[in-house]
Amino acid sequence: MPAVQRSEFALALNQVANERGVDVTVVLDTVKNAILAAYRKDHPGIEIEEYSATLNPSTGEARIFHQDQDVTPPGFGRIAAQTAKQVILQKIREKEKEAIVSDYRTRIGTVINGMVLKFQGLNVIVDIGKTEGLMPPQEQIPNERYHLNQRLTVYIAEIREGIKGEEIIVSRAHIGLLEGLFRREVPEVASGSVIIKGIVREPGNRAKVAVYSNQSGIDPVGSCVGQKGVRVQNVIAELSGIERIDIIQWSDSPKIFVAQSLSPAKETRVEINEEEKVANVTVSAKDLSLAIGKEGQNARLASRLTGYRIEIRGEEESEDKEVEETANAA
Repeated sequence: MPAVQRSEFALALNQVANERGVDVTVVLDTVKNAILAAYRKDHPGIEIEEYSATLNPSTGEARIFHQDQDVTPPGFGRIAAQTAKQVILQKIREKEKEAIVSDYRTRIGTVINGMVLKFQGLNVIVDIGKTEGLMPPQEQIPNERYHLNQRLTVYIAEIREGIKGEEIIVSRAHIGLLEGLFRREVPEVASGSVIIKGIVREPGNRAKVAVYSNQSGIDPVGSCVGQKGVRVQNVIAELSGIERIDIIQWSDSPKIFVAQSLSPAKETRVEINEEEKVANVTVSAKDLSLAIGKEGQNARLASRLTGYRIEIRGEEESEDKEVEETANAA
């Protein structure tokens, strides 16, 4: 084998062993198998199980044996050297990918800036720095439109096995994106003086965020809204300006929390059935539509946020029913 090829082999092997932390024995065994496969390609029909390969780790010289007989073809050294180089470089790439994935594994549950790189069917491929993230349809905001080179903040949701190995799944629909954006925009949330107690979302439409602080002098809702609404507006802008966000004052009193959760409705009376986890809410006539929301969305999100089934009726309905019950009793 020419000296230049041997030196390339030695350099590549050394790079794998010393810089990437790959076991040299594993690499050499992989190379041997690849060299045998290359030999079989040129000699179809042979029983490859009867053949073996040797590989000199110092020089990279490869020999093929049939049982105990050396059957290395003339000029096979060049093929073996090229095969070995390809296998070792592949090992390097695999090790690099493993290192990158390991790095991002520690970042699951955080938000990161990215850029739309390309599209694969319904999937959006996002450049997230050292590698690419996959955003499948269920992790996309339904009414958000994506285009090449668009800058996006995404949530690192999970790492899962895909067709081409491990894939980093990123999300725009996860509640974690909203929490991460508030941590970014609101110093009190980042420091822990304001605590996010719960988030519910219907991505691209509406979200409710329950916040709390046990530190005197800190208004958790005001902190998240910001002066003239600037902080919450910055979060909404990161969601393409299409998702309405209600900031709710959390309370350990179910009555108060349910009433707060029905914001923007204000004039409410709440009765709690703790055994059945039902909140019976009476709302002023003018706030009834606000409490229920378009297609029941406000009440639905409030129910998910508080953990109570919320049953709403207007005051007039309640008064009419009382009159009717009195008349029937008479």
